[in-house]
Amino acid sequence: MLQKIFDLLHSHSRFNRQSFPEIEQHIEAVWSDRVAKEPWLFNGAKFRLHSAVLSVMEKGPVAEQAAQNLTQPQRGEGDQLESADKSSDRLAKDEQSCVLTLQLGLTCYKDYLGTNWSREAGRLQSHGQNECADPQAFLAQPLGVGAVMSTADGDVVLLRRSQKVAEAAGLLDIPGGHPEPKMLCPGVSEEAICADLLQGKERAVVSEIFSSVCAEISDEVNVPVSSLSKPVFMGIALNHTSAGRPSAEFYVRCTLTTEEVRDFYRHGGPEAHESTEILFLSRAKMFQLNERSPLWSEMCPSAKGAVLLYQRVMPDC
Repeated sequence: MLQKIFDLLHSHSRFNRQSFPEIEQHIEAVWSDRVAKEPWLFNGAKFRLHSAVLSVMEKGPVAEQAAQNLTQPQRGEGDQLESADKSSDRLAKDEQSCVLTLQLGLTCYKDYLGTNWSREAGRLQSHGQNECADPQAFLAQPLGVGAVMSTADGDVVLLRRSQKVAEAAGLLDIPGGHPEPKMLCPGVSEEAICADLLQGKERAVVSEIFSSVCAEISDEVNVPVSSLSKPVFMGIALNHTSAGRPSAEFYVRCTLTTEEVRDFYRHGGPEAHESTEILFLSRAKMFQLNERSPLWSEMCPSAKGAVLLYQRVMPDC
């Protein structure tokens, strides 16, 4: 899906996480404990996904397919991962029929650790459902990005996560990370960034979401950004090992061959410490991956969600 599908993007403080005194105390306690154990941790602002709505602007086969995709999410058993397809290969042929609206607030890494990644996540979801009719209302819900990156030979890149990372250590993942609000607020400290500063910058927010995908690939795989195509949006995956944390998944082509990508990776990049190994899967093997595949158990939830979306959207067909 091309970038123009994000014709509407609303950023407002009303899309921030809901709060009550007890959870704020819990967040502070969790953060203090983590920083004491890992003093190198730092807090940073993130975009919070409140909701994503695909509006069908006109009737027709493509519009009907878009509506169907919204109401038929995929579920991966065991890992409790759900991926909701917000696009399709046929939708790309008639982009004017649909508009994807993202409603974004702001959150931070500290809030994520104290909500989505906390032992209290289930209770917060129940409280959100009871008080706000929204189980995610009290969760940080930082919006991540991930990339199914294909080499010039048609192989897809997977990275083995380091044992030193906080989540999914040792598992296979796709390149990814987060779009950064600080990129739109030069000269403003992380703590001072607020939704009001993003008013009128909706296009810039969309641009940051897309550009962050290529930036993360470059940092983690160490390939030049100039070798990467414009990201194709596939959908949004929800990771239920972290209480439904959302990640926008993209497809990106690279002009480098598999061996060239391997060589760039071996030389190391800015985030080389986050992974220990690079693997390549052929397109055929990507479509064969499922819960019965031996490799499936080695993959982290975000990678599984991206695979499910890739298999459904087929962006390279």
